[in-house]
Amino acid sequence: MDENVSVVNSQDPAPQLVIFNPDFFVERLKHERPQVFTELVLSNITRLIDLPGDEFAQLTGEADPRLPTAHTGFLRSFNFLKRKDKGVVFGAPLTEEGIAQIHQLIEYLSKNLHVEGLFRVPGHSLRQAALREMLNAGTEIDLETGDFHPNDAATLLKAFLGELPEPLLTHRHYHAYLKIAELTQFDEKGNKTSVPDKERQIETFQLLFMLLPPANYSLLKLLLDLLYHTARNQHNNKMSAINLATMVAPHIIWPKHVQASDLQGNIKKLNNSVAFLIKHSQKLFRAPAYVKELARMHFKGSTTSQFTDGLALCGVGAHPSPSKRAGGAVTSTDGTTSSNTHTELALRELYQQVSSMPESAKKKKLIRQFAKQIPGTPLSDQQTLYSNRKHRRSRSFGGIRRRALGTQGPVEKSSSSLVTPGPSSSADRQEEEDSSFGWDSSSLKRMCFSPTQETSV
Repeated sequence: MDENVSVVNSQDPAPQLVIFNPDFFVERLKHERPQVFTELVLSNITRLIDLPGDEFAQLTGEADPRLPTAHTGFLRSFNFLKRKDKGVVFGAPLTEEGIAQIHQLIEYLSKNLHVEGLFRVPGHSLRQAALREMLNAGTEIDLETGDFHPNDAATLLKAFLGELPEPLLTHRHYHAYLKIAELTQFDEKGNKTSVPDKERQIETFQLLFMLLPPANYSLLKLLLDLLYHTARNQHNNKMSAINLATMVAPHIIWPKHVQASDLQGNIKKLNNSVAFLIKHSQKLFRAPAYVKELARMHFKGSTTSQFTDGLALCGVGAHPSPSKRAGGAVTSTDGTTSSNTHTELALRELYQQVSSMPESAKKKKLIRQFAKQIPGTPLSDQQTLYSNRKHRRSRSFGGIRRRALGTQGPVEKSSSSLVTPGPSSSADRQEEEDSSFGWDSSSLKRMCFSPTQETSV
């Protein structure tokens, strides 16, 4: 029996499963349907931050990361070559075995959070060299003997992070982190303010962290938890979140082999981002509620409700629709369901929400997208003006409507509504279920909004 589940009322003919891990279905989706999981996460990331085609390709790994160019000299290059000659822990790719060794430092530091200047004051070089050698050798170390100082452990932890072949937060996510730092609130007139939009920032970080390699995710969670509790003891150690971020950011988020001058005006953004991660670390390592719900529904076998409820969770459902929803479909008076009607109503409701947004270039683009696909919108007569414009990552809105209806084949169009697909075999239904999450990221970026984010687009 999985440790995440438990059977209650075992004497009943059909015992009920209780899920203890709130992210159980998310983790299951990630392992059993990795492509579906990735598309789901990416679609919501692009809903929250605007990533151009090349930056999106870097995030997905389709293109190599484009990072700031380092102005290297002879001395800098020589020092880098010296750093490459490391052991199985320091300078090696991140592994679970390496994390197990470094965890000894983290555990020791968590018991010495009162030390003034922790992570700022350097330790003794000879003690650090001895400790490094023991960690590289895989030795289990008793740090409580007094042979080492907390500053030795903190300095060595920073050295370990700085000598990883790639930053802990990865090169692929670099541009996304810069965009998160730019997320701010809007005023009543739709103008951007200087007040950070913390809710959107937390949500985007949650999604990005779900795409990190498992080893990076594990160590980042341990590190941020340590820094969070260190900052909470700043009355003793004099290290606030921004002070800690200034010390740690170059080792976990800065691109490798660059100096401060190479980052131009982005240093403040990166440092503030790490300070934000420290302050809100207790919220970042959980899936957003709508991702949990979509993952749960994916394994419940309801092909008619997976996408429509997905629309609801992205914004439509946040404002109750005039239509009565029953399991993701509209129930008619004779007891039959009409997923077509539900989809039409949901799309028109979403159009009304877009129309109520403050005037902006993105709003106009969204209106044009609706005008292409939904008859009866004010701009539907002008759809030919934009028929030849295509984004490198966009797909037809009709494709999304076909997924909403749960059909893989072409859908016949009538003058007023879509034709309901006929009965399908169990194999077809399974294929529909597996592909029901196959949403295009850029299309969802243009279509899905949460009510609190409508003015942010």
